[in-house]
This record gives sequence, C-alpha cells and structure tokens, in this order.
Amino acid sequence: MMSDDEFLDDIDEGNDNFEPEVDIESRELAERKAEEQAQKNLLARKRIDDLLERKRLKDLIDDEDDW
Repeated sequence: MMSDDEFLDDIDEGNDNFEPEVDIESRELAERKAEEQAQKNLLARKRIDDLLERKRLKDLIDDEDDW
C-alpha cells in the first residue's frame, strides 16, 4: 500500500507536465493580443495624423487674412 507521501508525490509529477503547456499557450495568446493591439494603435495613430494634417491644410486654405 502507498503511503500518503508517495501518493502526493505522484500528483505533483502529473501537474508539472501540465503547467508548461498552459504557460506556453497563455504566453502565445498574450503575445497575439499584444500584436493585435499594437496594430490597432498604429492604425489609430495614422488616422489621427491624417486628420490633423487635413485640419492644418484646411486652416491654411481658409485663412481670410491672406486675401
């Protein structure tokens, strides 16, 4: 018959194999989400820059003091 200590040792060994898989999957998911967020941020920044440039050009064209 197994003692309590041997039984607990067997449980720990089984969990050790599962942890690295979970860590790898969660890390990959986090990296994928970070990449997606970085892409969204880049597109948003580009859109903001385009809008600011349009506003600047519009202000230059609509400037009544030049006429």
